[in-house]
Amino acid sequence: MPVILAAFPSPPTDAIHLGPLPLRGYAFAIILGVFVAVWLGNRRWVQRGGQAGAIADIAVWAVPFGLVGGRLYHVITDYQLYFGEGRNWVDAFKIWEGGLGIWGAIALGALGAWLGCRRKGIALPAYADAVAPGIALAQAIGRWGNWFNQELYGRPTDLPWAWRIDNGTDNGLFHPTFLYESLWCVGVVVLVIWAERRFKLDGGRVFALYVAAYCAGRVWIESLRIDEVNHLLGLRFNIWTSLVVFLLASAYLFASGRRRAMSAVTP
Repeated sequence: MPVILAAFPSPPTDAIHLGPLPLRGYAFAIILGVFVAVWLGNRRWVQRGGQAGAIADIAVWAVPFGLVGGRLYHVITDYQLYFGEGRNWVDAFKIWEGGLGIWGAIALGALGAWLGCRRKGIALPAYADAVAPGIALAQAIGRWGNWFNQELYGRPTDLPWAWRIDNGTDNGLFHPTFLYESLWCVGVVVLVIWAERRFKLDGGRVFALYVAAYCAGRVWIESLRIDEVNHLLGLRFNIWTSLVVFLLASAYLFASGRRRAMSAVTP
């Protein structure tokens, strides 16, 4: 039997104390991720000649929409956690206990961003390109909320970086899928920024690359997870969502790149 050299520990508490005030670790990770995303997005926007503060103004619309969309997606796709036998539907509102679906957050967040962009007279594709790396970085930070909650882990493993779980439901060593996704998102940030400079991406293609790259990682990470979710044709529902969104983002990248290449050679 392999000897386990180390194990990734779980936190001693699910809260962070700011003086006398306790703050749930999940909420802290989400809030910190939002601030980092706005900061990086604003920096990139100003570098493009945009007005300082515009990203934050639009975020006032995008973030609340995104949080509502993320929660709705989670509750709808995992409805049995809240509306099944022995469940309490009130728990669907307890967002601090975890449960935000990135696809719902992106969908409704985009609607909120569109509304904010209209008010500021800013093109949505340009805004999306500016904030894309920041969103990925926010996801990398936000995933640590799952660490505080001891949730969304993978299959049992004896790897040296196994995550030690003792949450009253499971006890043992499991794949730290939250850590895998966090590191993957950091890689997406690096990839997107490099590709943008290398290939001079614009017109929403930076955002599309972020979406495609994230989906590629989400498929294999999702396949490791053992939390209770709905399945479709033998696969976790989120895997199907990731595959569909990956194809849509890739199609946009291809079509947009081809259209720009053709316009460049047209006299």
